[in-house]
Amino acid sequence: MLKNFNGRPSLATVLKASTVAGIAAAVLATGVPLEITRSYAEAVKIQAPAVPSFANVVDAVSPAVVSVRVENRVNPVADNTDGFSFDFNGRGFDDLPDDHPLKRFFKQFGQDPNDQQGHQRRFGQNGPNGGPGGKGRLRPVAQGSGFFISEDGYIVTNNHVVSDGQAFVAVTNDGTELDAKLIGKDPRTDLAVLKVDGKGKKFTYVNWADDNNVRVGDWVVAVGNPFGLGGTVTAGIVSARGRDIGSGPYDDYLQVDAAVNRGNSGGPTFNLSGEVVGINTAIFSPSGGSVGIAFAIPASTARDVVADLMKDGQVSRGWLGVQIQPVTKDIAESIGLSEPSGALVVAPQAGSPGDKAGMKAGDVVTALNGETIKDARDLSRRIGAMQPGSKVELSVWRAGKAQPLTVELGTLPIDQKDASADDNSQPQQPEAPASEKALADLGLTVGPSDDGKGLAITGIDPDSDAADKGIKEGEKITSVNNQEVASPDDVVKVLNQAKKDGRTRALFQIQSNEGSRFVALPINGQG
Repeated sequence: MLKNFNGRPSLATVLKASTVAGIAAAVLATGVPLEITRSYAEAVKIQAPAVPSFANVVDAVSPAVVSVRVENRVNPVADNTDGFSFDFNGRGFDDLPDDHPLKRFFKQFGQDPNDQQGHQRRFGQNGPNGGPGGKGRLRPVAQGSGFFISEDGYIVTNNHVVSDGQAFVAVTNDGTELDAKLIGKDPRTDLAVLKVDGKGKKFTYVNWADDNNVRVGDWVVAVGNPFGLGGTVTAGIVSARGRDIGSGPYDDYLQVDAAVNRGNSGGPTFNLSGEVVGINTAIFSPSGGSVGIAFAIPASTARDVVADLMKDGQVSRGWLGVQIQPVTKDIAESIGLSEPSGALVVAPQAGSPGDKAGMKAGDVVTALNGETIKDARDLSRRIGAMQPGSKVELSVWRAGKAQPLTVELGTLPIDQKDASADDNSQPQQPEAPASEKALADLGLTVGPSDDGKGLAITGIDPDSDAADKGIKEGEKITSVNNQEVASPDDVVKVLNQAKKDGRTRALFQIQSNEGSRFVALPINGQG
């Protein structure tokens, strides 16, 4: 029997007792009060459900999961997060001996890089795209996973798996190789769709799960092709929802703790009903291997994107055309909002739908079609999910009150980036006017801008709130509390009015070569 530090049985022994009586006897031996003994005894009566077997789920879904092999005309094979990473010390693949383990590896999995005739059988003399074959042989550049979403051969995978490929091969769980055609891809959500020709064969496919039924703590099963070794199954639970990992404005990932590794990208994560709850797309890994933190695109996002790709080969998204940022607590206080929510408009892009509707820098979008906007990411996702040409009703916070705006959405350009002002000028540093001293409490030294618009920031107190908020020398102040400023006197006038209005912070619009942003600063050191 295990003993604790004073020679009595440890509580581990108590918890290992097989009967209520055994627990009671063991607990009494430790000197634990009878009240606690009863609680242990009562706890034993609560029978935990047996851990489920995943075998039935795996049997049902495995035929729908494929390995996706991506090939390109490169030499040597380039490194890829989800593929092979070989440099052969400067030698090409052909220079390796026939008995080299890497050659045996490729042949074992049907990927003999010297089988040029095989490539010609699959792709013809003119290469996979119908044009000249180009220099070099088709070589593997990535290995990922995917799954059939229809019986006629549509396959879902990740955009980052196929983005560098010229030719694609889907390998089913029984080893059958099928040439695949790229139907469409969407970098913003990291999704892509391939199509194989089964020549009349009907493929086993899987269905999407209902996101509303996915809960934190639910068991999930990830199926994929880690390290190119063939179909592999791992299990875990959904550990979080709505994760933002900084990959883009549409981040809304499921976090799962199943052992997802490189090569699992594009593979499905199933619930115990065999439905796809997410598509594995990223892992957090300081070491390069699984540490139990993986991220999957939720089914609700993937379902709509995949449907668009299957139909049109691309995704059409609504476009507002404004640069936005989150509303922090300080910013909310500076503009009189009761709570830090909504999306703060930094700048509308000239000629964009938002610009035409009258949106202005400093507006805060608080609601869309009557539904509250949580933050900037929430607004981006909702607008992107709408069809171009849709008319939406926005509620914006401007000048201390809510105002309605009607906007007809445009079509998000494929290469659209956030709007940013064009300011490549170098700030001058003339003698500071006397009124600059009034800004000393903010930690700012300012002077006139060389283009006459705004104020050049010529110095920053490193111990000030301005420095803490990331304001740098060389940037410009273009407005304060949404009022344009061209001199220190203008700034002081706005600050004095803010104090009269009972505000403890003021909203500064800061312009740099990288774009424009809003920063809330305390007035006269008030916080």
